Amino acid sequence: MSDSPDPPLHELAPTTRFSDRADEYARYRPDYPAAAIDLLLDGLGDPTQVIAVDVGAGTGISARQLAERGAQVLAVEPNAEMRAAAERHPNVQWREGTAEALGIPSELADLALCAQSFHWFRPYEAIGELHRVLRPGGRMALMWNSRDRADPLTRAFVEAIHAVHGEHPAERRPFDPAVVSAANLFDPPQRVELPHAQVLDRAGFHGRATSASYVPREGAGFAELGRLLDAAFDRHAEGGRVTLRYRTEIWLTTRRTRPGS
Repeated sequence: MSDSPDPPLHELAPTTRFSDRADEYARYRPDYPAAAIDLLLDGLGDPTQVIAVDVGAGTGISARQLAERGAQVLAVEPNAEMRAAAERHPNVQWREGTAEALGIPSELADLALCAQSFHWFRPYEAIGELHRVLRPGGRMALMWNSRDRADPLTRAFVEAIHAVHGEHPAERRPFDPAVVSAANLFDPPQRVELPHAQVLDRAGFHGRATSASYVPREGAGFAELGRLLDAAFDRHAEGGRVTLRYRTEIWLTTRRTRPGS
């Protein structure tokens, strides 16, 4: 492995890197705990009156969960293949755009959510754009499902991926909450962590791995990954299923009316 610093994630083709695995992403990525969706909406009033912007919405996993509560969701995703793979919902409107240029009117949204996506953005530009589209006092939420390596099966899953690829740069760069409040556009964010789990059969266990943008899909690395995943599955399966464990991390903050106010 090189000792040179990793490039910023927003330089690693974030708008196109999932194009060849949008179907796997839609089928095999986990959703988010019901309690996490509760937190996102708590205090915003009647959910049917909430306008939410899901930024970097991918195939709409979190957008649909908000929509199922009644929120009106604008799902913004730059990747055409990801948008095409999304399951449609009457409360979700899809838009092409990026976190730095959402294409949404100012002060429209009550909630701006970045689920499994903020690490791909140019952070300071994105923070400014999220501030612009939120109403004064609106809420911004950053959310990730992180693999719980304290769980033996989940640790084996991570180790199988690392064996053929190494660590992804995002794993070496924990989120720094200071970037949210640096420009005085948002209050310092507050962190909540919740447990989550995903039950998978053998095909799903493999599909969850290949939904990651950096995992090989062919060649010797792909074959070795399959062997390691099969071995982990066989050690831990019960009734033809395994359970991946996650820690769902949520950072919540409020848009300031004026910078520094």
